[in-house]
Amino acid sequence: MAILSQIKSKIVCLPNAAELVSTWKSGGQKVVFTNGCFDVLHYGHVCYLAEAKDLGDKLVIGLNSDASVRRLKGETRPVNGQYERATLLSSLCFVDAVVIFEEDTPENLIKTVKPDFLVKGGDYTFETIVGAEFVSSYGGSVRTIPLVENFSTTNILKKIVKQKYIY
Repeated sequence: MAILSQIKSKIVCLPNAAELVSTWKSGGQKVVFTNGCFDVLHYGHVCYLAEAKDLGDKLVIGLNSDASVRRLKGETRPVNGQYERATLLSSLCFVDAVVIFEEDTPENLIKTVKPDFLVKGGDYTFETIVGAEFVSSYGGSVRTIPLVENFSTTNILKKIVKQKYIY
């Protein structure tokens, strides 16, 4: 299988994600779940996702659809389309599956996947993590990972505008 096909094969729909997770769990593997827009993939994202993967055996990412990102971030976002963002995330060797979701939150996705670990960045608290109570209810673990300082999509976009990077 060509490399790009292998990468794209990690982008799965919700029913396929549920099947994959079930197979992994029946084999004794621990599943880690996180979510986000990942609009402009950067160093902070890579560090965060690598640390998330270290918590278990398989990493599943819930990716906000383009429409969801627009509702959450405004009409000028996303910068990159959902399939491009999903492909970039899938190209990371430690990412096992990416599921695009249309809703504003990944609650339905979390309830379907039932991860062993639910992970968000350090700017969240247990109370603000969607799905935290649900994951805790069946013995799953909810974790936060410190953010890498000075790396965010918003900061990168502001820097581009400020520096007038026009080619």
